[in-house]
Amino acid sequence: MPMSSLPASSLKSIRGAFFAGLIALAPILVTAFVLNWLIDKIGGNFRGFFLFFLPPDVINATDMPYGGLIIFGLNVVATVVALAQITLLGYLTRYVAGRFFFLQTERVMQRVPLIGAIYASVKQIVETFSSQNRAVFQKVVLLQFPRPGVYAIGFLTNRAQGEAQARTSAELWNIFVPTTPNPTSGFLIMAPRHELIEMDMTVGEGMKLIISGGGVTPPWLPVAPAPDGAIAAPVAPATRDPDLPATPGP
Repeated sequence: MPMSSLPASSLKSIRGAFFAGLIALAPILVTAFVLNWLIDKIGGNFRGFFLFFLPPDVINATDMPYGGLIIFGLNVVATVVALAQITLLGYLTRYVAGRFFFLQTERVMQRVPLIGAIYASVKQIVETFSSQNRAVFQKVVLLQFPRPGVYAIGFLTNRAQGEAQARTSAELWNIFVPTTPNPTSGFLIMAPRHELIEMDMTVGEGMKLIISGGGVTPPWLPVAPAPDGAIAAPVAPATRDPDLPATPGP
């Protein structure tokens, strides 16, 4: 039966099923693409360095039967070796000798023109998302920024102290409002606590929301109020039948 003779509802259902399958496959395809890219870049560039003990005709097995498969396997092995060495370097930096060597290397790199600036920028980005510094963000809040009526996601970093708090009558919270999609820059807002809305999402979920530009929204179920001593139960968001007309407002 030609496609033109299919009912409109069937075409809509087929199109919806196709896009649903595409969305379901997207994470798998992206993950496979990233892994293949890493294996090609790391293993392909360092295959000869890490597997120096193999004959050259094996390392560059382009003319051998199944040469492509052999090269891919060697790239995987070289990538695993490279990642293992990076992990070993991480363990060494925890001890005095390894930390001293790492600091000396870092000082040399920072003194090299251009390379020092690039290294400092990359280090700042890495430290921003490190496990130690993630604890600086205590919770996710919603605040009106940059003007009343417009909301932004921010992270509570501390309760305001010192002169800033002493010169105001309201309790101030220090809020970091990151920029999208690069959250390493942003704004420090000292906002009164009563003007902030504390969110239930985790810091990680809030960071995903910002980096994705709002494309990745964490699921949330509001909690229904419960009597004293009872456990509140989550309430599913209300849904409306799309075939029914919208109820007019008052």
